[in-house]
Amino acid sequence: MTTLGLAQANAIIDAAFARAGELGLKPLGVAVLDAGGHLIAYQRQDGASFLRLQVASGKAYGALGMGAGSRWLQGVAIDRPHFAAALSVASGGKVVPVAGGALVRTREGGILGAVGISGDTADNDEACAIAGIEAAGFVGDGG
Repeated sequence: MTTLGLAQANAIIDAAFARAGELGLKPLGVAVLDAGGHLIAYQRQDGASFLRLQVASGKAYGALGMGAGSRWLQGVAIDRPHFAAALSVASGGKVVPVAGGALVRTREGGILGAVGISGDTADNDEACAIAGIEAAGFVGDGG
């Protein structure tokens, strides 16, 4: 059985930071959650602002809770704001419906966890999440 543990989480974070460096992005915060929504690892680059943990975790948490990357949630927030508001209430305010949260999937499609990134544009955050997930040998699903 494939699991997402600390070594894989750290590999995802390292690769996400490497991709951010290649793209010349603003300082990022990267959160990796297991399939139950529990934080495995979080790191922030020097200069990243202090709310990055909450935003990155919220992107990943929302992706896990809905079984779809947070890009999908972003679309829901635009198209059906009442549902996004209800989702926020139901989650105790933990869901951040903005792109940058990607599911970590096995090659067979199973969900092992999620990665959330905050610090640059949503598109760049998502690109770094996918790069990190793929570098660790998993499939990234941004929604």
